Amino acid sequence: MRMNRIAAAGWAAYLAVVGCVQAATSVEPLKVCSAENEMPYSDKAGEGFENKLAELLGKGLGRPVENVWWTDARYFVRDYLDRGLCDVVIGVDAGDPRMLTSTPYYRSGYVFVYRKDTGLSIQDWNSAALKTVKRIAFMPDTPAETMIRTIGRYNDMFNYMHSLVGFKSRRNQYVRYDPAKLVAEVADGNAEVAVLWGPAAARYVRGAGLAMTVIPDDNRRSDGEKVPHHYSTSVGVRKGEEALLKQIDQVLARFGKEVNAVLEAEGIPLLPMDEKPARTASHDRRKG
Repeated sequence: MRMNRIAAAGWAAYLAVVGCVQAATSVEPLKVCSAENEMPYSDKAGEGFENKLAELLGKGLGRPVENVWWTDARYFVRDYLDRGLCDVVIGVDAGDPRMLTSTPYYRSGYVFVYRKDTGLSIQDWNSAALKTVKRIAFMPDTPAETMIRTIGRYNDMFNYMHSLVGFKSRRNQYVRYDPAKLVAEVADGNAEVAVLWGPAAARYVRGAGLAMTVIPDDNRRSDGEKVPHHYSTSVGVRKGEEALLKQIDQVLARFGKEVNAVLEAEGIPLLPMDEKPARTASHDRRKG
C-alpha cells in the first residue's frame, strides 16, 4: 500500500510537470503580418526596424513572434489580416480605417535628400533650387508627386520616375520603388534631390553621408487643398480585436524607451507626438 501511495504521488508529480511544460509550450504565437522584402521596414532575414519592433511587442505580450509573410503591399490587409491569417501589423498610419490602431508610437515626415557638397539650400517646396535641378527622385502616388505637380516639374520628371523601376507598368501589378535606390541616385549624382518618407530613407541617407531635411507640414496643392507630409505611426489589429489592442497599448507604454531606441538607431527623424495633424486620413507610407 505504501509503495502504491508513493507511486501515485510520483505519477501525480509527473503529470504536474507535464502540465506545466504543456502550458509553457501552448502559448499562442503573435502572428505578425510582415513584408517579405520591404526594407528598411521588414524582410525575411529580420533586418528591418519593424522586425525588431515586432520582437519587442512579442516580448511585452509574452508571446513568441510568428511572421506571416506577404509580398504585395496592396492586398495584405484584405488577404491576411482580415482573413485571420495574422493578428498584428507593425507600422500603419494612426487612424487607418481598415483596422483598429494603437496609440501612436512615433511621428515622422517626408524629407528632402541631397548631397552636402552641392551647395543646395532646400528647406521647403518653395525653395528656388527645386525649380532648376535636373532630376528629382520620388515615388508615384505620394505627397512628393502631388507637390512636384504643384511646382510644375512633373512632366520634366515623368520619364526619369519610371526609369527607376525599369519602366515597369503598374497596371494590375505591384511595382515596388526601392528607397535604397532613390537615395543611391542622389549619392551617385544621377539626381540632385530625392523626396521620401523619412523612415524609409533614414538608414540609407546615414550610410551615404547625405543631408536630410524634414519638409514642413504646411503644403497645399494648386487648388488650395492641404497636402500632409507628417504622419503618426501605430500598430494595427483586426477590427473587433479590442482586447488585443488594449494589451498592445499597454506594451507600447511600458516599452517606450526600447521602442525609441530602435527608431533612433535607425536614424528616423522623430517629430513631436503632440504636433497637430493636418488630417486624419491615412497614406500608404510603404510607397515612400
